[in-house]
Amino acid sequence: MGASLTDSGVNFAVFSAHATALDLCLFDGDREERLRFTARSGDVWHMHVEGLRAGAEYGLRAHGPYAPGQGHRFNPLKLLIDPYAKAITGRLRWHPDMAGAGPQGHVDSAPVVPRGVVMDGAFDWGDDRPPMVPMSDTVIYEAHVKALTQLHPDLPDALRGTYAGLGHPAIVGHLRSLGITTLELLPIHAFIDDRFVTERGLVNHWGYNTIGYFAPEPRYGTLNDLKLAVKALHAGGIEVVLDVVYNHTGEGDAMGPTLAHRGLDNASYYRLSGGHDLNDAGTGNTLDLTHPALLRMVMDSLRYWVEEVHIDGFRFDLATVLGRTARGFHPHAPFFMALAQDPVLARVKWIAEPWDIGPGGYRLGEFPKGFAEWNDRYRDGVRRFWRGDAGTAADLAARLLGSAERFDFGRRAPTDSVNYITAHDGFTLQDVVSYSEKQNLANGEQNRDGHGENHSDNLGVEGPSDDPHVTDARDRRKRAMLATLLLSQGTPMLLAGDELGHSQRGNNNAYAQDNDITWLNWSGDRALADFTAKVIALRHAHPVLRQALFLHGKPRADGLPDVIWRRADGAVPDALDWQSPGFSCLGAELRMAAEGADAPDMLYCVFNAGGPLRLTLPDTAPHWCCLLNSAEPGADPGFVANTLDLPGQSVFVFEPVPS
Repeated sequence: MGASLTDSGVNFAVFSAHATALDLCLFDGDREERLRFTARSGDVWHMHVEGLRAGAEYGLRAHGPYAPGQGHRFNPLKLLIDPYAKAITGRLRWHPDMAGAGPQGHVDSAPVVPRGVVMDGAFDWGDDRPPMVPMSDTVIYEAHVKALTQLHPDLPDALRGTYAGLGHPAIVGHLRSLGITTLELLPIHAFIDDRFVTERGLVNHWGYNTIGYFAPEPRYGTLNDLKLAVKALHAGGIEVVLDVVYNHTGEGDAMGPTLAHRGLDNASYYRLSGGHDLNDAGTGNTLDLTHPALLRMVMDSLRYWVEEVHIDGFRFDLATVLGRTARGFHPHAPFFMALAQDPVLARVKWIAEPWDIGPGGYRLGEFPKGFAEWNDRYRDGVRRFWRGDAGTAADLAARLLGSAERFDFGRRAPTDSVNYITAHDGFTLQDVVSYSEKQNLANGEQNRDGHGENHSDNLGVEGPSDDPHVTDARDRRKRAMLATLLLSQGTPMLLAGDELGHSQRGNNNAYAQDNDITWLNWSGDRALADFTAKVIALRHAHPVLRQALFLHGKPRADGLPDVIWRRADGAVPDALDWQSPGFSCLGAELRMAAEGADAPDMLYCVFNAGGPLRLTLPDTAPHWCCLLNSAEPGADPGFVANTLDLPGQSVFVFEPVPS
């Protein structure tokens, strides 16, 4: 499918079940030559063009009925981007002439639509090898290509905001110094700056408006630049995971542009009802992955990025859409079944965002084995506990052990829960402790967009503060929350910049902010970065913090349960304690799971969201060494007495010391 180089030219193959005719448009500058496809095998139109070589620019025009009631929106005046194009000539921006209906439907769109480029994908990968990090060892760092690299002081100007910048030693070195194993990039498939943002003088910064599932977004550089970055990251032992958007396209609803899929075969590409787009993704259209040609396109796209770009995994945006059938979501939907049997994709990571806005769209814990899932219940539970919400200790306990109530079935593992406190969508960690209300006016939507309930707390002052009592309280809570994340069973994910205290000035929906709201401030809190690295190193050093089996308090061979919950006085909490609004200091005595191999590793972790109190350490060990004190992040490990004063808003980790 798409444009393929041969010894003597280029072969083109394009799917359309309902077109009556299809034109290949070859461009030499502004001159367009149209060639009619005459060969058709089933629903695939194809032709070979002798003498054409890599670098040739092309597009498509499709002829057929314009009958919206039947789902058909053909318009040969609209130049179409090949869905399989491996590169496009420039950035996609909304222009009225892209519209397939209304007055602009009668205007040729070729002057405003980028063209596909015939690519020779040859690249010297040398001895590149995917790191292939087990999920139990994985620490994810979610980042945006431009936001991560735009302001880094060690990057040359030419590399700022680019794929090439990702591979610079300064970026790779920062990730390695933290202990990150996996870089998860916001969408880099070619996407459009849609009308909704361009008419407000903004851009689509996040990129969740894909048009080309095989083409890298050109605003960040070339395919070769991206491959070099992946190679450099791999050399540093860091995986690369892509956030991919196979639930909808940037063509939006019927009033949106006709750029590719809509113009080639709207009735096949999209889920329709009475000829109109279904909107399970909340963006105007929904791709129909039950259609064989669409399923093939998605699988071909995924394999392309793994085989040709050496990508190590995918985070599937609004992944419930991918499991929708005529009867609703199903864990054995065609896409899931195809993914499970694919020998190329079986070796990479799959991460689902387990919801969409359609009927029955929230599916946390219901994806098939092989998927990890973003766990928003972890985010909300941890935020509420550290905010001091009453009666949240029991929920924290469930989150610390991998949310077994959601994931412990069908041989799934705690690592299937991707734990996060913050992500691109929502407050940064700094803003979680600095704002009680969202501040999204810069988006031009009168602050109506974004989540209204963020489970955040400004700790006395809304926004920035130079009051030392406020800043100290905020620093304490940030460290406590980061420590909680990295001490929990499951797969931790950090938002880029949280380790530096990056703020988006209270904007919890910065999708259109390609500016210093989202660009990381590298002159931020280096002490917090050092603390983050310290806790990640602790996680890597102790298997008890990253287990493949769930802990349920079952006795091990040594007669001790694999987890024992404790109050500050060392006693095991009873039912009334768990229900008490004031139960805000929770201890977790962790051992390897009873069902697993017996191992000596054991830690006692204490999470105190309340004020100062007296802590009594368990009598299951004669002596204890304090490995982590979030209230004094620079403190070295040291022996402690069996009782000690515990500061408020703090996390401690203790290791038993044999007598």
